[in-house]
Amino acid sequence: MSLEQTLATRSGDKCELCGSTDGLTVYEVPNSLTDGADAAVFVCGTCNTQLNDADNVDANHWRCLNDSMWSEVDAVKVVAFRMLNQLKGEGWPQDLLDMMYLEDDVKAWAEAGLADENALVHRDSNGVVLEAGDSVVLIKDLKVAGGGFTAKRGTPVRNIRLVLDNEAHIEGKVNGQTIVILTEFTKKN
Repeated sequence: MSLEQTLATRSGDKCELCGSTDGLTVYEVPNSLTDGADAAVFVCGTCNTQLNDADNVDANHWRCLNDSMWSEVDAVKVVAFRMLNQLKGEGWPQDLLDMMYLEDDVKAWAEAGLADENALVHRDSNGVVLEAGDSVVLIKDLKVAGGGFTAKRGTPVRNIRLVLDNEAHIEGKVNGQTIVILTEFTKKN
């Protein structure tokens, strides 16, 4: 039996998070120590989209976790725990987190997928999060110290690297030379 068939049987052909039957697919839970059905959840298209795109999360959709967090399936509990943590600024998820119980090994798995609250976040001039490999455009003419040129406004900088110890700096190539750029003078493409 395929993984999808196994999950469909386990879930009763519905999303294990919200109960929907639309666009069901397999979501493999990151940071699992196992694989197969024990490391996956059967989810609907809406849940899958929001699990894979943190900028596209509708907090009200996730009120369904009030029920699914009590699942017998560890992978479902891990996803519920992570999503509740992601949404705890909304207020109501914190109440559910306070009630939730996870075995030590399941809790370690769930916490392994949480974003580090102390991690540096690089943001462009509009507050958009920058990641390694992104492309940005300069929004100001920048004199390149030691380079003997000025990087003009509108210059694209592709495949940027993040400076790991300073969230205000990124590195990128301009005119064939790698330079450090202040994030406040960039806009993500």
